[in-house]
Amino acid sequence: MGAQPTVSDVADVAGVSRQTVSNVLNAPELVRPETRERVQAAIHSLGYRPHASARRLRTQRSSTIGIRLDPITQDGISGSILDRFLHALTEQADRQGLRVLLFTAAGPEDEIEQFRRLSDGADVDAFVLTSTFHGDPRTEWLIENGRSFVTFGRPWGIDDMTDPEHLWVDVDGRSGLRDATRHLLSTAGSRIGFLGWPSGSGTGDDRRTGWLEAMREGSGLSDDELAALEVASEDTVTLGADAVRRLQAAAGPLDGLVCTSDSLALGALTATAGRLPVVGYDDTPVAASLGFSSVAQSLDEVAAGVLELLTGEQGGRVRPPGDVPDTRHRLITPRLVVREGPPLIGSR
Repeated sequence: MGAQPTVSDVADVAGVSRQTVSNVLNAPELVRPETRERVQAAIHSLGYRPHASARRLRTQRSSTIGIRLDPITQDGISGSILDRFLHALTEQADRQGLRVLLFTAAGPEDEIEQFRRLSDGADVDAFVLTSTFHGDPRTEWLIENGRSFVTFGRPWGIDDMTDPEHLWVDVDGRSGLRDATRHLLSTAGSRIGFLGWPSGSGTGDDRRTGWLEAMREGSGLSDDELAALEVASEDTVTLGADAVRRLQAAAGPLDGLVCTSDSLALGALTATAGRLPVVGYDDTPVAASLGFSSVAQSLDEVAAGVLELLTGEQGGRVRPPGDVPDTRHRLITPRLVVREGPPLIGSR
């Protein structure tokens, strides 16, 4: 009997990427009908069994994926992203006969204790990690202990960005902020400010790079002039508004602002009374309801990528065999959602 067809085989026959095949299996609404039909025809002709890809997890002990439920953020805006990711992951896992177990932890060390407890008790076969950060000890523990895992977020500040032992899915924030900045450069003017998080946040620094690239490319300003157009703040509406006021006082008139999050974008709108075009990041319900532009992450695609890595060729395993051809990392391209902007604060 020949080898069981893989996702890669289906992708080759259909002339699409492995990610597209995964989307057809796990989130078909993301795929154009004609592409979906082509992939489904390839699945049928090859005799590929979609649910067979989850065999490695289902034939273990519990068919269960563990993920930490993050605490509610102060303003509750940016935290909605992880809530939406959890919904997408749970729905898509259910289609593959897998369960998602949520647990809480007070911090990284407590989360590692939860890994140990859930693994020893045979409650969980694999883990999904969120909110990765510089020097994250959780991934080191999982690799050292041979646990299956995928992170939503790249490994920041450690030498395993392309390590086959660390499987990750992330959204290309650099690309998203570059597109947002180019949009404002073309519609508002050359003095586009940046409101970001304090230096040292891998995600925040990556998004800042997108702003800087677009500004160097299209603003005509020097590096010294660009340095005067950025300011950092913790991720709350109030502190974001304070930071924008400081920026305006120091840098003078701005033509627009791009922000690392929708929380900061709301702070920027508050500080400028809605008189300045602002672009946020995450496209939360707040951005939609207030009508300001924002960069949207496709969380269905993220969830599909996470499950593909957990259940596909490498089965979420660390130290996978050397002959596994499937890529072990996914970088999802976000989408800029352009809106007209909220009415002036205080206007009638």
